Amino acid sequence: MARLSDHIKNLSPSCFGMVMATGIVSVGMYFFGLDVLSRVLFHLNCVVYVVLWLLTLARLSIVPMQVFADARDHLRGVGFFTMVAATSILGIQFVLLTDRADIASGFLVGALLLWLVLTYGIFTALTVGREKPSLREGISGGWLLAVVATQSLAVLAALLAGRARQPLHLELNFFALSMWLWGGMLYIWIMTLIFYRYTFFQFSPGDLTPPYWINMGAMAISTMAGSLLILNAPDVLFLSSLLPFLKGFTILYWATGTWWIPMLVILFVWRHGWRRFSLKYDPLYWGAVFPLGMYAVATHQMIDAMQLEFLGRLPFVFVWIGLIAWAIVFTGLLKKLGVILFFGRRTF
Repeated sequence: MARLSDHIKNLSPSCFGMVMATGIVSVGMYFFGLDVLSRVLFHLNCVVYVVLWLLTLARLSIVPMQVFADARDHLRGVGFFTMVAATSILGIQFVLLTDRADIASGFLVGALLLWLVLTYGIFTALTVGREKPSLREGISGGWLLAVVATQSLAVLAALLAGRARQPLHLELNFFALSMWLWGGMLYIWIMTLIFYRYTFFQFSPGDLTPPYWINMGAMAISTMAGSLLILNAPDVLFLSSLLPFLKGFTILYWATGTWWIPMLVILFVWRHGWRRFSLKYDPLYWGAVFPLGMYAVATHQMIDAMQLEFLGRLPFVFVWIGLIAWAIVFTGLLKKLGVILFFGRRTF
């Protein structure tokens, strides 16, 4: 029991990344007709979501000051945005896999409340804090989880808008558009700093943490949100008037995300192949699985929204890459849990 308490105390703020990754791989399986696998992952995701919330609340009750210290930390604090994205993505699963818009609406409200608390709480704490790290030490790809959280709200709202009556149909579309634009602006702000850190400061293998894959994932989920707005445009006047803008920026987001893929693969090989950095389970690796699954789903939605059939094979390839990556990380989790459970150790 004491060891369990230690694990709860050290729970990563980014732990909900597993829900994000599992949810989007499930959605990818759904789009490609693999219903059984999609539903298995959906039910698993519901269980994991509940368990992680119980562990998070337990941690908050046991070590509240440590939780608040994490929220004020430049590297760990942004991990809490996985709560928002995980809540939204589970809502997306409820819409697509069960057609329960009522339940998904509750997830939208919950995700929005979390987004408001975390966005203004964390960024305010980071702004007014007296002691701050240098840019080299204080920023990583994990900061883009704030973008992913924002765009996840846009995606869920756009999906629900397609199933809602007036005036809610109009209001949800406007909310989705607003979040989509805000997420894009936030990406530009943060990505500028990340790219500057990439190119003008020394970079070691230990600095290249898995959340750097969010560089691509943030653009992928932005592509999905834009594609859904395009699909909703025919019966929404303000979206119809913005259609060229929506299409142009959606392709911009997709192209930017695509540009990142070879770069991230090269850096992955450099880190683990050339520099021999240890490759073992870390909760942060869910932050690398999510972008792969999201790229597949986003590309599929963009093809549907803009009749880009010549890209048809791309999402099929990436949905399987995402599933394989999910299986590898999930196996690592099971091995780690087995070691903790049977041998009382943290390593394996």
